[in-house]
Amino acid sequence: MPALSDENVVDLVVAEIQTMADRCRGADPATPVPTCPEWDLAELQRHTGSVHRWAATMVERSSQERLAREDMTWAVPEDPAALADWLADGAAFVAARFRTADPETPMWAWGWPKTAGFWPRRMLHETGIHRADAELALGRDPTFNAEVAADGIGELLDNLPHAAYFAPGVAELRGSGETLGFVADDLGERWEITLQPNGFSWTRSTGARSATDATVAGAASWLLLVLYRRARIPDGAITGDRGLVERWLANSSL
Repeated sequence: MPALSDENVVDLVVAEIQTMADRCRGADPATPVPTCPEWDLAELQRHTGSVHRWAATMVERSSQERLAREDMTWAVPEDPAALADWLADGAAFVAARFRTADPETPMWAWGWPKTAGFWPRRMLHETGIHRADAELALGRDPTFNAEVAADGIGELLDNLPHAAYFAPGVAELRGSGETLGFVADDLGERWEITLQPNGFSWTRSTGARSATDATVAGAASWLLLVLYRRARIPDGAITGDRGLVERWLANSSL
């Protein structure tokens, strides 16, 4: 599948923000969020809406360094019941700044690439996972468009090597040639990871499966949730070394 276009990514970010806001609107803001154990639904919305505005402001300024979120002030509603509308309002704030930026502009980004184009893609998948957090908290089953989920898997693998400074477990994603495969049966695509002494490498391909030490197979939407530890893996979904899969998941959490 070709990469999502820069314009399409911004449209998808807007849609995800609106969907998350719709899920949260009318729900009890004090609902615990099991996949983010320290948060309730109100804090999940505050975090997500603030990250949107922070990322869009950095893109607007083409910032060459990380701007501290705590130094920025947003008019966050005091009434938790108003947070869903505030979250939804962030879609216009984000879209205006992402659409006017040249995605090739060099700027600070914690992952890859170090350009303005990093941020819309990051906000798409961060919002999607937090939308899933809200849905799980509210007893719903989250799903993703298969192609968006596939891009999310690649985005995670692109960024993991750069994440060790805030996710120290990433430094443990190394080995002596062990291989893992994540196979999206609905797309006929697979991601193959090789653990090496100095880190890991990965490829995305189609066609027949390669022999790997461990393989996880399922729909792309489910695989994305698994990789972000928002879904459990039943025994029948793993072929090979389950311990290798569990080691990857334990150390790749962002």
